Amino acid sequence: MELMPMDLLDPRVDFVFKRIFGSENNKDVLLAFLNRIFTEAGEPPLTEIILMNPYTDKDDPLDKQSIFYVFAKTSEGKLIDIEMQLFNKYDIEKRTLFYWSKRYASQLSEGDKYPELKKCVTINILNYSFLKNNQYHNVFHLGAD
Repeated sequence: MELMPMDLLDPRVDFVFKRIFGSENNKDVLLAFLNRIFTEAGEPPLTEIILMNPYTDKDDPLDKQSIFYVFAKTSEGKLIDIEMQLFNKYDIEKRTLFYWSKRYASQLSEGDKYPELKKCVTINILNYSFLKNNQYHNVFHLGAD
């Protein structure tokens, strides 16, 4: 079987996705992608994005390690996690809440105040239908801003 160039550069493949959206050399691509999403959701455009370590800290050796596809922070401190899922493993809502809660909770240290918490955004790019609608872009909010 002969591979076509597109087969090798499919953006749904982990490695390619991370190279496109999660590398310092392509931060302009990530910023353009995020601005399209945020402005469609009625938010102001972003001016700067900082790529962050995609690995979560573990408090205990037995804790589950989370590795994000792309993890970034805006200049205002908003945390953004982007995930790609090719197959429906029937756990996306639990996985999304787990990843989101890890990032949200990781912002505070002992003695910090709750108003210091910044908004956390999770963007799931799914290669399958999850919701019972025909929209390609859905926005959900958890709690207050």
